Amino acid sequence: MDVESGKPGRTGSIQPRGAAFRLAAPAGVLAAVAGAFAYVGSVDPYEPGHYPVCPLLRFTGIYCPGCGGLRSAHAFVHGDLTAALHANAPAVLAYLGFAVLWTVWVIRAARGRPVRIDLGPVHLWTLGTLLLVFTVVRNLPFGGWLLP
Repeated sequence: MDVESGKPGRTGSIQPRGAAFRLAAPAGVLAAVAGAFAYVGSVDPYEPGHYPVCPLLRFTGIYCPGCGGLRSAHAFVHGDLTAALHANAPAVLAYLGFAVLWTVWVIRAARGRPVRIDLGPVHLWTLGTLLLVFTVVRNLPFGGWLLP
């Protein structure tokens, strides 16, 4: 029986949900991300012993594309965009990209429409190539300004 109309219907049919139900997932993701940023904002990554050291940096001396990400997040939380960009520019772009995608997700969820992000191979290869170039340049002598 269909719950909304009271008429017989297919068993297991998908029922429309309210806006609060549709916004639960984006709200949960926002709460998790906000909690992570609050923690990184309150526990200084410049103080030794709070976070593990990057294994690639420890064993090879090479900075990975994520090195400086915690320092970047800490500076971002404290409103120091220059320091955040200096610590890890791709991370700052990822924070801003997350904010845009999350906003689109909320708007579409509130309207009852699904969110589809269709990244093709070209997009993924381009992103991977940019991160690889960033990693190589930051580890070369002339790329010292990209070091965290």
